[in-house]
Order: sequence, then structure tokens, then C-alpha cells
Amino acid sequence: MKTTLAKTDVGAQQWYIIDASKEVLGRLAVKLATILRGRNKPTYTPHADTGDFVIVINAEKINVTGKKEEQKTYMFYNQFVGRERYAKLSDYRKRRPDFIIKHAVKGMLPKNRLAARLLTKLKVYAGDKHPHTAQNPKPLN
Repeated sequence: MKTTLAKTDVGAQQWYIIDASKEVLGRLAVKLATILRGRNKPTYTPHADTGDFVIVINAEKINVTGKKEEQKTYMFYNQFVGRERYAKLSDYRKRRPDFIIKHAVKGMLPKNRLAARLLTKLKVYAGDKHPHTAQNPKPLN
């Protein structure tokens, strides 16, 4: 039996849209990472980009469980000693709600160049408007 490996030009990629107002952050991030990598397709190949595009709307209404709204912090640092800074999830919900979802999905993708290319296929918007109506996105179940 011969193993078939997908090429980089697999064919037309689908566009999906999902409303984040009904979803929990971690569970949504798992779904998005699976679709971006293409693990839901029979042509999945670990080293090739076989995934689809995903549009996430209403990112500011994402749900989190427990006390994560007040206790979850994001850490950022540069190369200088003692220059790290911390920000809470509640602060990012006000300033950049798209960052919350992108950061969660990025953590669930492999740590290589392929993941950087996959993240460009994730489009996250704070409100319910998006500029991708020409792609005719299908609602994600």
C-alpha cells in the first residue's frame, strides 16, 4: 500500500466563519487549530499546509471559565533584564480582543515556520462585521 502525501498546492481552500460569542476560549482554539492545520481532512499531511481559512467574529464576547477573567495574565518581555510586563485578560478584552483568540490558537500550533503561515489564515474581528463576504464563508458547526 502506498502512502499519499499532500503537495503544497492541494487545491481550493474553504472559508469558514464562526461566532465566538457562544464559545469558550480553549474549546474554540482547539477547533480553529484543527481546521487551520487541515486535520479534519483526509488529505492531512503534517509538513504541508492543507488547512482552510477561518473568520472569527465577535471576539470581544468570548467566554472564559473559572476566574480567568481576573487571574489570567499574558507576559511580554524584551532582551533586557527586568523588562517584562504583564497584562490581564480583562485588559486585552477592552484593547485588543482579537489577540486573545490568536494567542490561544498560536499556542496550539506547532512551533515552526509552518505555524506562522497557518496563522495568517486566521482572521479575527472584534465586532460582527468582516470584509470577507466575497469569499462566501460557510458557517462552522
